[in-house]
Amino acid sequence: MDFEAVYQRELPRVYNFFRYQIGDDQLAEDLTAATFEKAWRHRERYRTDLASLSTWLFTIARRIAADHYRKARTTVSLEEESIVSDRHVVEDTAQRRADFAILATLLARLAERERELVALKYGAGLTNRAIASISGLSESNVSTILYRATRQLREQWEQEA
Repeated sequence: MDFEAVYQRELPRVYNFFRYQIGDDQLAEDLTAATFEKAWRHRERYRTDLASLSTWLFTIARRIAADHYRKARTTVSLEEESIVSDRHVVEDTAQRRADFAILATLLARLAERERELVALKYGAGLTNRAIASISGLSESNVSTILYRATRQLREQWEQEA
């Protein structure tokens, strides 16, 4: 097999395959290089009686693309996957950030004990009984403090928002 001739002939096709699949020129170049590198390493496994050279090469390319998507899926957060070009998504993200900034300001106005109890209840998701055990307060005292703190936060939220 004349691998250099195969490379010259198939490079544009493999590269365009990745460009259309991935949509990123630099990544398409990297995945194309990985395809040819893998084909070079395993060139002795190619069997002319099973498939054409082009079919064999694109089988490798498809597997590399699948591996790329599999790896990307496990390492990318949901926020990073949001579609920035969608106007509603951008507006929702901006609104969430603005809401969080207001909430952070309101929480900072609470007394330290109230802020800690709110964080344990709504941040950590603990029950009032667990919070009472951690804080040394009675369960009824925790309930009362949380009720007053959330009422205060709601009132201030309505004034701020």
